Amino acid sequence: MSTIYDIICHTITGEEQPLSTYKNKVLLIINTASKCGFTPQFHGLEVLYKQYQAQGFEVLGFPCNQFGSQDPGSHEEIQNFCQTNFGVSFPMFAKIEVNGPNTHPLYQHLKNQAPGLLGLKAIKWNFTKFLVDQSGRVQERFAPTTKPEDIASAIQGLLSTPPLDPSTR
Repeated sequence: MSTIYDIICHTITGEEQPLSTYKNKVLLIINTASKCGFTPQFHGLEVLYKQYQAQGFEVLGFPCNQFGSQDPGSHEEIQNFCQTNFGVSFPMFAKIEVNGPNTHPLYQHLKNQAPGLLGLKAIKWNFTKFLVDQSGRVQERFAPTTKPEDIASAIQGLLSTPPLDPSTR
């Protein structure tokens, strides 16, 4: 696989969703959980989504149950929880694994492009965030403790920068 746009995911309702759908958009990709101390970040993520979506920004949520079994529900339960408690309207995807032998190809790609501290690739916890530019390159990896509102200036910076010509890759 050569780019993030070659990856196909499944939405939380089960449909195939090629990430090429999001070409030329700024993306914030997050591994989420419904029963985590960081779960209230859904509110801030929704605020960012509503604030910048019209400018070419998307938030993509990927539920993950690998950290403390904090997202044990079904896809329907997760979707209902996110909508009812936080008004989530950004795209949510099927539950995935972000570490280990069954790591989803998206997270293999993200971790390779943006290792964490000390060059470690493993995702440490729920709500690790990856900011991807309009050309599909990971620009920054944010820790779970980084609040969505603290990412706003980085999003604005990417939105105000025209996408790079893909031929310069």
